[in-house]
Amino acid sequence: MKFSSQEEYGIRCLLRIAKADSGKGLTIPEISKAEGISIHNAAKLLRVLRLGGFLESSRGQSGGYTLSRPPNEILIGDALSTLGGKLYDAEFCSSHTGEMKICTNSIDCSIRSVWQMLQNSIDGVLKNLSLKDLISSEDTLISKIKNYTNEIITL
Repeated sequence: MKFSSQEEYGIRCLLRIAKADSGKGLTIPEISKAEGISIHNAAKLLRVLRLGGFLESSRGQSGGYTLSRPPNEILIGDALSTLGGKLYDAEFCSSHTGEMKICTNSIDCSIRSVWQMLQNSIDGVLKNLSLKDLISSEDTLISKIKNYTNEIITL
């Protein structure tokens, strides 16, 4: 399983803006340069995040992109869903039917159970992680994720 580059760089752009927290927005060229992505790609990601309600933009000399709400109110799971969706969703099986109209394993599928369990575990962690958590140190974040993972496993 992989996260797309859109999801990776989209979260990085959100994090960059959250860390800036100067009251002044970051511009597309500033974000592009800081993250090592093209201006076109940065503009596309920022547009998706703005339309998703995570960012606000303003024009002018002191313009740029700012967070639409405090970092603790922006959930990473919500941002990832806006940027690209889930690793597994209900339509997954219908898009992997091979040459058939329906999957040959649609009635009894142990693979589907694994994907669903993994998605539930990922959702369990991501629904509790905010942008503020990503601003913290890596050790603090790992500890928090371990706590959520242990809670999910014991369910």
